[in-house]
Amino acid sequence: MQTSVTTAIGTIQIMVGLFNIGLGPGRTSTHPGDLTGLGAAYWLGAVFIVTGILSILAGQFPSSCLVGFTVFMNIAGAIFAITGIVLYAIDLGDASLLWMCDRSTNSVDHYGDNCRNVALFAQRLLRSMDITLIALALLQLCVNIRFAILGIKALTSEMNMEEQSDTDVEDQQPKLKELLTSPGADKPF
Repeated sequence: MQTSVTTAIGTIQIMVGLFNIGLGPGRTSTHPGDLTGLGAAYWLGAVFIVTGILSILAGQFPSSCLVGFTVFMNIAGAIFAITGIVLYAIDLGDASLLWMCDRSTNSVDHYGDNCRNVALFAQRLLRSMDITLIALALLQLCVNIRFAILGIKALTSEMNMEEQSDTDVEDQQPKLKELLTSPGADKPF
């Protein structure tokens, strides 16, 4: 496997994970059971970071076991990226913060318009964060698929090389046996 490619892929995965974790605390809970309540930004970020670290390690130390496990983690990371896209899209369609201004309708509210303006501004920020995280999850999905393809190619080429070396040994065994049993084989040099 190409070390520079796997390092770049792993770095992208780690950065996407850090963005998920970094933007997680800035999210406002709009209703019980939403994305913030699930803590999705944190567990998605953790999976993306672990997958990135494994991708870098698989490029630096390309053993078949590590590459195979990293391919598995990248496939799992792709599934989590799809999950993140779906969750962020649901949150994008369901992100309304105007309910915060409805609490003050019982009393005379001098700041009604300001509350709505702030809520709409916060709602735009929340939507922008969701769109950013959807784009990053799409990037993560593409990177995970790319590494899985690279890893599978590396594993299959390694298996083909092992099969080829096994057949080379089998082809050479009769010649080796002939050399060892020839009349001149028992003479010292």
